Amino acid sequence: MNKDQHSLKGDSLGLVESMVMGVAGTAPAFSIAATTGALLLAVGSHAIASLLYCGLIMFGITLAFFHLNKVNPNAGAAYTWVSDVFHPILGFFAGWSLLVAAAVFMVSGTVPAATATLALISPDNINDPPTVALVAAGWLILVSLIVIKGIKLSSYFQVTLTMLEVGMLAIIIFGVLYQFYSNPIQPFSFSELSVNAFTAETFATGALMSLFFFWGWDVTVNLSEETKDSTDNPGKGAVGAMIIVMILFLSFIVAAQFALTEQQIEESGTNIIFVLAEKIFPRPWSYMAIIAVMLSTIGTLETTILQFTRTMFAKGRDKVLNPRYAILHPRWKTPWFSTLVILFFGLLLLFASAFLPSVNEIIIVSVKAIGFQIAFYYGLTGFACAWHFRHIAIRNFKEFLFVFCWPALSACFMVFIAIYSAMTFDLMTDLIGIGGILVGAIPLALNWKTRGVRK
Repeated sequence: MNKDQHSLKGDSLGLVESMVMGVAGTAPAFSIAATTGALLLAVGSHAIASLLYCGLIMFGITLAFFHLNKVNPNAGAAYTWVSDVFHPILGFFAGWSLLVAAAVFMVSGTVPAATATLALISPDNINDPPTVALVAAGWLILVSLIVIKGIKLSSYFQVTLTMLEVGMLAIIIFGVLYQFYSNPIQPFSFSELSVNAFTAETFATGALMSLFFFWGWDVTVNLSEETKDSTDNPGKGAVGAMIIVMILFLSFIVAAQFALTEQQIEESGTNIIFVLAEKIFPRPWSYMAIIAVMLSTIGTLETTILQFTRTMFAKGRDKVLNPRYAILHPRWKTPWFSTLVILFFGLLLLFASAFLPSVNEIIIVSVKAIGFQIAFYYGLTGFACAWHFRHIAIRNFKEFLFVFCWPALSACFMVFIAIYSAMTFDLMTDLIGIGGILVGAIPLALNWKTRGVRK
């Protein structure tokens, strides 16, 4: 294969597009709809503090990605850096955990997109598994084709979806805060931010759930080879995305407590955005909440495919996976084969979950296990940053804090989350969460023997 076959389409994304990709990767509306109710019920008034402190801890991991990307902008991101700093085997498993988490999340993410679509066009079929599976497959195929067609088309599609999604969320949040500011049902107090208010159990529970809120911003660095000024813009995009989503998440939690009682939050479940929208907007305007969740789910489906395929591309290029995964489309410069692989895998699990209830239950459990896999590769990256920059960290306090201390402490927190997850999940969840990573030993062994690992 010639060199051009291993060159992604460079200088395709600017700083703003990179930041939008990072925001879309966290799927603000989807994350809020899927997790807010459970978080509020689990930790109550400590939800805002849980998100704030977990966000600050996650920011340490963002700093690790920011600094390591400056040294080596690479589509493999965490996989590449952990390989370089520690060992290729450890780097392989960092990348593998991302692949497993991304694949599972991509599959589970298509179903909410389908149900939101049916809620708008055919509400009677929203609980019909074959119809849901068919619509979900349609979205999965469409997004996969957009990803194959090129990064520029993907960015145009993503900017449109994310701007609409964030705009609708902002309208709902500001509307609720304005209407209930003078007479909130659950008023906010700064005393709720006190660390002393937490027990070890409530802090760990809240942090574990908060981790799902923030996951996904790191897609910006997986796209570094396709971004202008690749040493700076991907990292800046990740930092900017984290700031934006932290503001969105914290504002929404405050708004939800202003407008809803604990019972209403419990009853709203994953429809909490729609319930809030109906508090201030008449129908059909309140349906903007459903549209926001649908756009968010589709948007994060795209970024997840991008992150998955770029990691596979980097591993194929380094020959720790089969080199066919590094083959790019001759015209569009996208890893088309890797995209088709994840499309096939997604369709297979999607239709299996629609017709086999046991498989559907496994997928639901798998989503819970994603937290372990996220903590694994984020933690390794945080430690890699601290170790790589350990010598310059003694120059001054600023470098010690932002390059060494913050990433290292955040990585320690990720280890705590991983251990806590393994201890609190049931056997099936542990098997998927930990086993999903360990099964990577099979392709690692095969490629170690036949091609050798990356040096």
